[in-house]
Amino acid sequence: MKLFSFFTRKKTKKQREKTFDSVSRSSKNPIMSPDNSVDWRSWQTFNPAAVLLDDRVHLLYRAIGADGVSRFGYASSPDGFQIDDCPEKPAYREMSGDVRYAVYSMRSGGSFVGCEDPRLVHMEDEDTIYLTYTSCSDGLRMAISSISTDDFRAKRWHMWKRPRFMSPPGEVHKNWVLFPEKIQGKYAICHSLSPLSIEYLDNLDFADGAYIQSVYTPGEPSERWDSYTRGVGPPPIKTDSGWLLFYHAMNHGNMSHYKIGAMLLDIEDPTKVLHRSDKPVIRPEDMCEIEGYKNGVVYASGAVVKDDRLLLYYGGADSFVCVAYANLSTFLSELESGAVAATSMRRNILRAIGNCFKRK
Repeated sequence: MKLFSFFTRKKTKKQREKTFDSVSRSSKNPIMSPDNSVDWRSWQTFNPAAVLLDDRVHLLYRAIGADGVSRFGYASSPDGFQIDDCPEKPAYREMSGDVRYAVYSMRSGGSFVGCEDPRLVHMEDEDTIYLTYTSCSDGLRMAISSISTDDFRAKRWHMWKRPRFMSPPGEVHKNWVLFPEKIQGKYAICHSLSPLSIEYLDNLDFADGAYIQSVYTPGEPSERWDSYTRGVGPPPIKTDSGWLLFYHAMNHGNMSHYKIGAMLLDIEDPTKVLHRSDKPVIRPEDMCEIEGYKNGVVYASGAVVKDDRLLLYYGGADSFVCVAYANLSTFLSELESGAVAATSMRRNILRAIGNCFKRK
């Protein structure tokens, strides 16, 4: 695959919004770019899921080509920065028959149909890797599939299990993530951040009609950088300080830029927010984040911890794959020391719930 990093940081005279001091972008960004020699990923490569196996970072990235279909491709890296394995065949696709136009999908990244924005979770005690993603088969709905760890390692992509819808028909949902381990004996799926909502399940079968009911409200205008909450980023990462959860948000005064934030959730009860970042972790700054199919977007969908280093994978401008990194302990210290009080988050949640009842 053609990998290049000729983008430079765009300088402006305007004072920059402060972001996390502990976080650095890779000098190799973008670590993946559209490849004209492979048709199905010739337009866009972005929004990667990430999982760590055998001390190697494995990515499942979203790709769009000339046929307008959104698929997932596979790539991997020994150090998390340099891609050295990127097969020319897709790893996952959700489409059969003729391509059909889907207006929701066009607005959601530029494809006609297919699958969007993967998240990967490795359940070690099950020897299974779970995939959650946005399906364009019936509007924009959340779906789940899985594959054994051995089949994933061997790239036996035909072994993905038949996907099941998690969200009801006739509703638009995105950004649902599975926790990487059970909580009090149950699977946990975070399906909304505003209000913060987690569904606990005995299994992930999602038999016909067994959907998760979810409510989402973006929030009310305020001075905070994340007054308009978009949704969850990568699946939560378990740390000594709590579940580390990244998310996407904007400010009502500047709806042109997606930014990435972080929060810490209680280990036993992740509906309790312990800390929330008072500034963005990352905001669009580099040219590969500012200019692309969707300008001014940084969209994180994968994160791993490798050798005490936090690696955060994100899409730049809905066109490129990028990575940022930080020492995990230093990052958590900065998050905790500069975080908004949890009571503020609870107040926003209660306000959001109240607004839902007002509209009924």
